[in-house]
Amino acid sequence: MTYLQTFRHVILPQALRVSVPPLSNTFISLVKDTSLASLVLVTELFKQAQIITARNYEFMLVYTEAAFIYWGICLFLTFIQGKLETRLDRYVAK
Repeated sequence: MTYLQTFRHVILPQALRVSVPPLSNTFISLVKDTSLASLVLVTELFKQAQIITARNYEFMLVYTEAAFIYWGICLFLTFIQGKLETRLDRYVAK
């Protein structure tokens, strides 16, 4: 095998299997916790909810929907992480 074939078929699958879970957890934490992601995502989401609420005065419904959208984004990222880990798990001898 050449170096590139060895890298592609041996080294890279092992490295990805080890590195994907911590990296994806860090990414999900970034979306949930950091001020930059919160500033862009949560503030913008709740600002739009506030604008809609000012028009129709249904506070609970609009803010609940905004919370579900944010929850859906985090759930989607977690789902993608699980699928990626499952796919990378096929390289593990059992």
